[in-house]
Amino acid sequence: MIRINLLPFRAERKKENIRRQVSIFLLSLIFVVLCLFYFNHSLGSKITKLNEDIDLTNADLKKYNEINKEIARIKKTLENLKKKLDVIKTLEQNRYAPVRLLDTMTKMVVAKRMWFTRLEDKGKSVIIDGIALDNKTVADFMVRLQGCGLFKNVNLKTLRRQEVQTHNLKYFQIICEKVPDQKPAQKTAKKKAKT
Repeated sequence: MIRINLLPFRAERKKENIRRQVSIFLLSLIFVVLCLFYFNHSLGSKITKLNEDIDLTNADLKKYNEINKEIARIKKTLENLKKKLDVIKTLEQNRYAPVRLLDTMTKMVVAKRMWFTRLEDKGKSVIIDGIALDNKTVADFMVRLQGCGLFKNVNLKTLRRQEVQTHNLKYFQIICEKVPDQKPAQKTAKKKAKT
């Protein structure tokens, strides 16, 4: 049998396998390092871009916060103006009410048979104190008040005899409930409905 010495060949083969494994390991290591460097660089650029976006968003937020403050200030000013306009409208609507009330009262008085001692306007009601010659005068006055259209629920609260300079007169107190003012649109609608 012939013997061949293969040891140097096997040793040579083992060295080559070891070199190949070392080179594969080094190449893999270099590839991994390059991949890590690439991911690090890309993540760094993303972080930089996101930081820039955050800075831009913060700048926009400051700008919009200033605009919101200005809007809130304008809304508050408009609200104050609206309140003032509402007060002006209320004053405008109610400025003729006392004049109308006194004018109506002077028209409703039974001439030379009665006079007022007190007239008090309490918002929705009117309290009338007065003195009349007799009960019929008070009744006529109440009928006139009911028919004038300015009052509803005309109630006689007090009627008693009172002596004034040796004359027996009638003291009365009447409480009337005011009819709410109608808006001009409602008045014209009612006028059209009547015609």
